Amino acid sequence: MSDHDQPDYDAFTQQLVQQYNEIAQLAGALAHEIKNPLSVIRMNVDLLTEDLHEDEQPVNRRRALQKIQIVQRQCERLQNLLNDFLKFARVRKLDLTPGNLNEQIERVLDLFEAQASEYEVEIIRYLDPELPSIMLDEQPLEASLVNLVKNSLEAMQEGGELTARTRQTRSGVALDLIDTGCGMDQNTALHMFDAFFSTKDGGSGLGLPTARKVIEAHGARIHVQSEVGRGTQFTLEFPMPARLEGEKKDDSQNATS
Repeated sequence: MSDHDQPDYDAFTQQLVQQYNEIAQLAGALAHEIKNPLSVIRMNVDLLTEDLHEDEQPVNRRRALQKIQIVQRQCERLQNLLNDFLKFARVRKLDLTPGNLNEQIERVLDLFEAQASEYEVEIIRYLDPELPSIMLDEQPLEASLVNLVKNSLEAMQEGGELTARTRQTRSGVALDLIDTGCGMDQNTALHMFDAFFSTKDGGSGLGLPTARKVIEAHGARIHVQSEVGRGTQFTLEFPMPARLEGEKKDDSQNATS
């Protein structure tokens, strides 16, 4: 084996160290996030214990039930937080195969038709029928698109429009998700992809970071434009690998010959 074929162990080690540091940093942040609901759980369990040692008058039973319900909600919040963290930490190496972005976003939009109707949101689809294939892993990419569409709809609970548009670019294909919701201020837009950053009560703050991690693992880029009171636009730009680009050129030449 030549020196050229030797594995780049330094680069591999550096990658492992980077991944370890990222997980270690996230684990520390996760522990901090868990402290708050755990303290609520402990306080209410202590109060519940005191109530149960008193005479079981109806008022005491009602108070006990209320505290149990608080504990249950906090436990559910912890479970959701940990589930989201595991999804983020376990973004695996993708199994990329040729696929159509139109089909991906169509399936996701179909999933949200009922919720959009409830919110009085009109879903508008401008999907390029000539959109070329890209390399993608269907399941994780679909989960990422679900997260983006869900965020858009939640910003339009008073009604609005969600436009999904696919188009060809010089280097591949792009997807625009444009909503007419409440929009985001500059600070929120700047930190929305930071782990554990959330403006929602009970949100884990890991949905969008996980979505970005998956999208970037596809070799794609995600951009955000937002204005308070006017709405938000997510743009995903996917590259077209050389092999698929070559096939596209061959198809074009055959069509003109």
